[in-house]
Amino acid sequence: MGASFRPSTALLGAFLSSFMIFCLYPKPVLGITRHYKFNIKLQNVTRLCHIKSIVSVNGRFPGPRIVAREGDQLLIKVVNHVPNNISIHWHGIRQLRSGWADGPAYVTQCPIQTGQSYVYNYTISGQRGTLFWHAHISWLRATVYGPLIILPKLGVPYPFAKPYKEVAVIFGEWFNADPEAIINQALQTGGGPNVSDAYTINGLPGPLYNCSAKDTFKLKVKLGKTYLLRVINAALNDELFFSIANHTLTVVEADAVYVKPFNTETILIAPGQTTNVLLKTKPRYPNATYFMTARPYVTGQATFDNSTVAGILEYELPPNGFHSSISIKELSLFKSILPALNDTSFATNFASKLRSLASARFPANVPQKVDKQFFFTIGLGTSPCQHNQTCQGPNGTMFAASVNNVSFAMPTTALLQAHFFGQSNGVYTTDFPSDPTIPFNYTGTPTNNTMVTNGTKLVVLPFNTSVELIMQDTSILGAESHPLHLHGFNFFVVGQGFGNFDPNKDPKNFNLVDPIERNTVGVPSGGWVAIRFLADNPGVWFMHCHLEVHTSWGLKMAWIVLDGKLPNQKLLPPPADLPKC
Repeated sequence: MGASFRPSTALLGAFLSSFMIFCLYPKPVLGITRHYKFNIKLQNVTRLCHIKSIVSVNGRFPGPRIVAREGDQLLIKVVNHVPNNISIHWHGIRQLRSGWADGPAYVTQCPIQTGQSYVYNYTISGQRGTLFWHAHISWLRATVYGPLIILPKLGVPYPFAKPYKEVAVIFGEWFNADPEAIINQALQTGGGPNVSDAYTINGLPGPLYNCSAKDTFKLKVKLGKTYLLRVINAALNDELFFSIANHTLTVVEADAVYVKPFNTETILIAPGQTTNVLLKTKPRYPNATYFMTARPYVTGQATFDNSTVAGILEYELPPNGFHSSISIKELSLFKSILPALNDTSFATNFASKLRSLASARFPANVPQKVDKQFFFTIGLGTSPCQHNQTCQGPNGTMFAASVNNVSFAMPTTALLQAHFFGQSNGVYTTDFPSDPTIPFNYTGTPTNNTMVTNGTKLVVLPFNTSVELIMQDTSILGAESHPLHLHGFNFFVVGQGFGNFDPNKDPKNFNLVDPIERNTVGVPSGGWVAIRFLADNPGVWFMHCHLEVHTSWGLKMAWIVLDGKLPNQKLLPPPADLPKC
């Protein structure tokens, strides 16, 4: 007699609950469901004659490329096989109603612990272009990152001529030491962390570093073709200039938003930003190879990695030509000319050229009215040394960083869970200041009091609030450019300038017609930037400096966007496999 199985009421209930939650998640509209698996594992990698064990995805460095189309659903299972806690952020994905998949540890989820797994489930809605994914806990993104390519819907062309080929160019930083040990030591001593030993292109430092010639990225191209380079800055702590010797680049996209095309010899790209450029190759064989180089744009007073990464652009030999006997080593090698390390005028000029297409097909839906205005100071500061010791920060203190003088204290449980289940007591408060508590001459002579306050303070926004935010750099411990990244939204950069923002004069010059739309913007060194966005995505959304050292020091905060009234304006329930703290 065969055995029968009768599910218990509790088991059946659990199954139905999980099934209903899965059904609630947005299904792809005319798209497909794509499955990926990320095994987080240790991998031995050698660079600069140093071999070390790194945290990797599927043993690859950089990690695997994710490719999808607008409208597709992604199910990415992340399995943690390393001692570190891990979480993955899909940088620039809007995550409409699916904030549980956004990824920043202790903000939208507890991290995935050793031996545990989590499926990131989200649909790409209304986006196409170049983004990237990276670890979002401590400094693990030093090695855990990769491209996220969103193609247009089938049959939908680019707003420019179709390129012959597309190539991802992703910048990173290589540390001979363990990045986790570096930041942990810095946080204990209160001093600045050691800088990287090299920059990389697609994981390779290139020939300008010792013991690195064999680890060089080479881009081999054909004559008279147009290549789309998907440029990504995944470096931890450095904005980068990038140029290809004797070639002009045409910028066509930034942060997965099409822009009015313009030509340039050099681009500037901050950590967290992406830029798509068209490279038109020469019509005749040039008898030369060309350096593709990147080096930092530096505004602060801290030490930095003053080195240059180089790749090589090589032309394929034309068939049956007299060039076929030429060796690559015999060819001339042309070197790029990059701006000076502190060339802020180039940075300002480059930023001013970035404009949205603002076409009928790709409109710039800039909020014309503003419901709530915020003014945030962005900068460095200090905290008292702990345990009566002397620290290595300014005057024996510890380095800190803040927004409106609040250095954000990370909670030990996820903010989104606390918000969703109404359990905020003891986790966070909702009294983040909308303006500096004590106004001062932000970019003038620094104040003597550099101490910051600490807290887990958030801003609450009703659904569909139109927000204008001014972010003002300060001169405390030195003016510096800060690339600020907002999760869950794109925003429009309606204005920027130097000195202190003037609320009476500066708004008159705001661009409300075709401003650049992006997810990460540089607050100018000694200046300000104005952004606008519509809070149409319910959830808890992190905003932070994408210089990882500043994030570690507390230059971060979060917004709560409340549910709207309609069913499609509410945050979806958490998935059943959401990690626990």
